[in-house]
Amino acid sequence: MVVPTPPLPKRIGIWAIDGALLGLLMVAMGTVVTVIMHPGSPVAAAVESPHVRRALIGLGMGLTVIALIYSPWGGRSGALMNPATTLAFLRLGRIRTSDALGYMVAQFIGASAGVLLFGMVAGSWFTAPPVGYAPTVPGLPGWRGAWIAFAAEAVMAFGMMFMVLVISNQKAVAKWTGLVAGTLVMVYITIAAPLSGMSLNPARTVASSLPSGRYDALWVYLLAPVSGMLLATEAYGRLRAMPKVHCCKLNHATSDICIHCGCDGPIRFEHHQGTPT
Repeated sequence: MVVPTPPLPKRIGIWAIDGALLGLLMVAMGTVVTVIMHPGSPVAAAVESPHVRRALIGLGMGLTVIALIYSPWGGRSGALMNPATTLAFLRLGRIRTSDALGYMVAQFIGASAGVLLFGMVAGSWFTAPPVGYAPTVPGLPGWRGAWIAFAAEAVMAFGMMFMVLVISNQKAVAKWTGLVAGTLVMVYITIAAPLSGMSLNPARTVASSLPSGRYDALWVYLLAPVSGMLLATEAYGRLRAMPKVHCCKLNHATSDICIHCGCDGPIRFEHHQGTPT
């Protein structure tokens, strides 16, 4: 069954919601990083261990991701919030090309707006060193650092996308997709931040790079998340035991008709056959 293309205004609204979600995520990122890392913050003064600081940042960002995915807006847009994730679902045929482009444009705009907005509110605490818009850069200098960062970002992206596909396409556990995704973000930041800054998201990196002027190995953060997630779709598709991919939304708990799969409310796993045109 082919899913009819919804009216353009509705689709634009959903793209905009996803961009707004990523913008909110960037505001949360700025808040958490500034509070924990800025020397003038009482939290930074109380917590000297870099390992504990990373764990706290991971906790804050993981909880934010979970909250946004399960929010009413997350149910509306599906809470993709990442151009790499969007491209992966495009490769799987679970999102229209026009919708994928709309999502990605909104994601880059939303992320940039979130960073600039928080910069206006927080001022030099966020915009000046040592925080400096919180760019994602390799932990080590030179080409060695860039390739280590690439490997870390690609592996994390693969793990994230593969997990999303496995969890979201099984009726018994699909509702936990957002919880597992947020937990992975928490773990990734805690472990991998010293290697790559932990981006996983091209829009997140560009949003911090533009105002900060930090373009250290920008290619890593544009290519590695996309490569890792596309590789995950290929690996998933080659495992015959895996269930079919039903929809691109990480959160399908909405009473509205999904523009991607046509389901009204939660996915009807037993009968779902909708395919975007």
